[in-house]
Amino acid sequence: MSVKSCAITGHRPTRFKFGYKENYAGCKRLKKRLYEQFALLYEKGVRRFYVGGSLGVDMWAGEQVLTLKEQAGYDDIELVIILPFDGHDARWDERSKKRMEILRKKCFKCLIVGQEDCRESYIKRNCYMVDHADFMVAVYDNERNLRSGTMQTVHYAEKKGLAITLIHPDTGAVTSGVN
Repeated sequence: MSVKSCAITGHRPTRFKFGYKENYAGCKRLKKRLYEQFALLYEKGVRRFYVGGSLGVDMWAGEQVLTLKEQAGYDDIELVIILPFDGHDARWDERSKKRMEILRKKCFKCLIVGQEDCRESYIKRNCYMVDHADFMVAVYDNERNLRSGTMQTVHYAEKKGLAITLIHPDTGAVTSGVN
């Protein structure tokens, strides 16, 4: 029997009103919603969670998956980090690099799917996650339809028939079963 899995996608910090200020109530609410959705998915048999290794939602989601894994009864959770290319974090600040290093040390597996810093490597990463998932959690505003990697990833997941849970980036409202 194959492991049920979930791809996670969402925006980078610049998309949010609070930007990089993670102590802002909106960011705390998003992290809480992510954690809640991961716990609900666990109840549905999901054990593997894919994140893309970018700043913002990818990092927050990875940290929330690991926080859930540390709880009693959730030790069989697997965090898989899919990176677009080696050195994708070269221009990050030191604190963010350290957080990614911790995620990489604690994850079940880390895969690098692209060869170079180009749009295709990011697309390849996003497609890999969707192609290996049964579910998707997306921090995404389906109404605004911003042209972004997150939008393209959500649309690809819809085409593939994944069960999608949307978390609104501004309100934190959760919408399930969009597909």
